[in-house]
Amino acid sequence: MAGMTKVESYLMDLDIAYQELSPTSFYIDDTDKGLPGVIVSLDEPIVTIGAHVMQVPAGKREALYERLLRLNSTDMVHGAYGLDGDDVVLIDTLEYDTMDKREFEAAIDSIGLALSKHYSVLGAFRDRA
Repeated sequence: MAGMTKVESYLMDLDIAYQELSPTSFYIDDTDKGLPGVIVSLDEPIVTIGAHVMQVPAGKREALYERLLRLNSTDMVHGAYGLDGDDVVLIDTLEYDTMDKREFEAAIDSIGLALSKHYSVLGAFRDRA
């Protein structure tokens, strides 16, 4: 893939602080925009936007899973909560060829909003050290 991808171009246009991990993968750590630790990856034809939310706790798993499903059905405009091994993640996918800047921005904004809005709700399920 020669030159800058649409993803990097959109990140720059939206003034989002990021680091290039590879020509097709970007790490966003822009707390001013509510985007801590978000990864954007391009694996044509899909763009994946994701964030680690928390580890699955040792206890209260059933209640956590129910809460995540309810948040997916009532609070998520773009993307959804899911599981990746023992981690709860927030993920959205877009089609690269048809993705425009407004769609990309809406997906990024939705991830940031969910991370901030659901922080205290999901925090109740975290294991305490």
